[in-house]
Amino acid sequence: MPNSKEIKNRIKSVRSTKKITKAMELVAASKMKRAVSSALSSRLYAEYSWEVLTSIANGKNGSEEGAHPLFIDREMKNGKGGNILLILITSNRGLCGAYNAQVIKKAISFLKEAGNFGNGDSSKIDIISIGKKGDLAMRRLGKKILASFFDFPSNISISDIIPVSEMAMNEYNLMHYDKVLVAYTDFVSALSQKPNIKELLPISKTSLKELIDNLEGGFKNKEQEKTKEKSIKNTEYLFEGNKEELMKSLAEKITRMQIYQMFLESNASEQSSRMVAMKNASEAAGEMIEDLTLMFNKARQSGITREISEISAGMASVN
Repeated sequence: MPNSKEIKNRIKSVRSTKKITKAMELVAASKMKRAVSSALSSRLYAEYSWEVLTSIANGKNGSEEGAHPLFIDREMKNGKGGNILLILITSNRGLCGAYNAQVIKKAISFLKEAGNFGNGDSSKIDIISIGKKGDLAMRRLGKKILASFFDFPSNISISDIIPVSEMAMNEYNLMHYDKVLVAYTDFVSALSQKPNIKELLPISKTSLKELIDNLEGGFKNKEQEKTKEKSIKNTEYLFEGNKEELMKSLAEKITRMQIYQMFLESNASEQSSRMVAMKNASEAAGEMIEDLTLMFNKARQSGITREISEISAGMASVN
């Protein structure tokens, strides 16, 4: 058993660690509140924008020949796959539980399924990495990193993601890639975050419906769903001015909004996961301090008992 001095030093060290984790928990809780508020407040706009794009994607407002390239579903270049651009959203720092590990695991699983892991050649998949953790993981696997972005603020705005969205749309418009996907983490609650991979481009009814249903947790019952679908099907839009210019602007802005929403979801998930991880660490440190204090008291009591025994033995020998 360690002596009293060693145990006392360990207690001091654990208390210092607990102060740090507690401070990080409070900071993460504050950031989480802002991040969750931002994510929730933008979901309604994402829903209405889906209605507009659904109408256009279904061809109600024009033929496919004149449609914007972002709406055209290209045939993949070979039997099993084609050129795919994957945007991977992770964090720059750790200490956030399984947040990074889950989304990276999801991305690796996708790479395996696409036949692009190891020596497979079914699909060519390049990466745009958001965050150092994902960038490092993909480089270790030998993936081609098209671009890396690390300097996003904690309180992200839509203007901050313009470089990412412009790169993704330009690469797709130039036909360098047949699909653009985003690997990110959906915020469900403070205790639950779900990693997902969503198709960003081409814009389609199915992918957008999955995105919004996932963000809103789906409809509460089938009757609400039927009512919602009916209202969307009956919605038709009239265009004033240059229709092609309007569709181009609409497609780009709402595609950018989708990326922004995924950033907000990931940011809320990161801060929630970090808050929970730091809370668990603080509680574990508290339990460790209790155990060490008990051990310290036992060691001190053992020392006192030993000293009393030595004194008693000495007095007995003198007598």
